[in-house]
Amino acid sequence: MKATDILMEEHRVIERVLAALERATHRLSRGEEVYLRFFTGTTVFIKGFTDACHHKKEEAVLFPALVENGLSKVSGPVAVMLAEHEEGRRLAQGMRQATERFQAGDIRMRETLVQNAKAYISLLRQHIIKEDKVLFPLADKVIPVAQQEQILSAFERYGLDENGEGIHEKFYGLAERLEKECMR
Repeated sequence: MKATDILMEEHRVIERVLAALERATHRLSRGEEVYLRFFTGTTVFIKGFTDACHHKKEEAVLFPALVENGLSKVSGPVAVMLAEHEEGRRLAQGMRQATERFQAGDIRMRETLVQNAKAYISLLRQHIIKEDKVLFPLADKVIPVAQQEQILSAFERYGLDENGEGIHEKFYGLAERLEKECMR
């Protein structure tokens, strides 16, 4: 298994949460009642798994290896991915704030929550396609095999050192609950 395989497996879990978020957002946009705790759980998943686990591995380990092997950090695929990570963080923060205000009774936040969620879903889906189809195959090609093995080891250490043991199981379980909760 390569480090890029791990990242693509994580993408599949993220896509499941995006599908659940899309269903709940669609219902909310039609004015239907939606269990708002779903959106809180989704922002917890985004912050704790998508950003703090998945994106941080890319930013701390994979992207520097790509730069070390000839890619630019200021232009090209790595720069685009970094910019999209930042945009995703901004949109997720907007979802989190709108959810809190909507739960507190500010019904005007419904549309803000819907807009941020739709933008986040669109961004992440396109981002995942770019990584799966362009960046990861490029990484597999330009990063020497020995360094790819070091990246894989670093991913394993990163998961334990930065996030604690069982982090994947915790967030994979949350993803499953969100899939079930999106229809409540």
